[in-house]
Amino acid sequence: MFGDITQANQIYIACGYTDMRKSIDGLVMLIKQHWALNPFQNSLFLFCGRRRDRMKALLWEGDGFVLLYKRLERGRFQWPHSAEAVRAITPQQLRWLLEGLCIDPPKAVQKLDTSAWV
Repeated sequence: MFGDITQANQIYIACGYTDMRKSIDGLVMLIKQHWALNPFQNSLFLFCGRRRDRMKALLWEGDGFVLLYKRLERGRFQWPHSAEAVRAITPQQLRWLLEGLCIDPPKAVQKLDTSAWV
């Protein structure tokens, strides 16, 4: 089906900022050369611009690429800032991202084991 991202086996997010002027070919070259990943696998690749109000998603469907583009009218995506990195995320983290939430939940303060102090 055209642009059915639920069929992707893996979801990768390009942390940091991507030049949103890149087209399909530019994004494919980025995936292959910069991160040494195979853009022809059944994976969804996500990219975001510096303003964090636009996102591109690239998906190989077996006979060609689908490029999806989303622009928020208000608000910004909570995009990871670690530049020059790519990481795999879960479908749940993708939903959080699309809902405007951070994909890294806050970490709770750990309780100390004081039994060794006695």
